Parts: sequence; structure tokens; C-alpha cells
Amino acid sequence: MRWEPVDSSAATAVRYHAERRWLDVEYTNGGQYRYFDVPAEVHHELLAAESIGTYLNQCIKPNYRYARLSPTRA
Repeated sequence: MRWEPVDSSAATAVRYHAERRWLDVEYTNGGQYRYFDVPAEVHHELLAAESIGTYLNQCIKPNYRYARLSPTRA
């Protein structure tokens, strides 16, 4: 899984593991979170969203389990 930089004021990068359906998000404050059971189409919609921050807040955060990751990139 490689980090993909994103153009957003809320997040700096995302990465997706299709087999495990993990979506990792690195926020601009340095926090990294893993969202579980995220379908590939949701990952694609996130990258195509007009506002990544709005999509995260409305479609990802309230609908998927998550865990905080280490603040260093793996």
C-alpha cells in the first residue's frame, strides 16, 4: 500500500488495500486513521470528490469502523 497525496485542506494523503478493504487517511494535523470494510468504489468516490474533507465527514467517518494508526508513515 502506497500513500497517495491528495489536494485537500483536511487530509494530506490516503492509501487503500483492496484485498482487506482498508482505507488509511493521513489528516493535515498528522493523525492517521484506518477505516475498515470500505468498498473500492467508496475509495474512488473519495478521490473524485469535489471536497475530500466533506466526503470524509459525511460518508466515511459516520459509516465505517476505524482505528488510529502510528503517526509515522509505514
